[in-house]
Amino acid sequence: MADLFDTNRNYVLGDPELELIGDREKLAQWRHKNMGPAYYKLGRKVIYRGCDLNDWAEASRVDPAVEGRD
Repeated sequence: MADLFDTNRNYVLGDPELELIGDREKLAQWRHKNMGPAYYKLGRKVIYRGCDLNDWAEASRVDPAVEGRD
């Protein structure tokens, strides 16, 4: 799979690239519910690693060609 996020980069809330998976409020809801991609909480700052975002995106992938087979 081609990576959606730069694996060597850290993303913080407010980075426009994070809008790809959800707005600030959606990410906050997921963190509160222990859902969504892995993150670091350093003080009040929330940091997402690009490699964690890519892993989460891959795990969320749906392939209709495979899903319909029984």
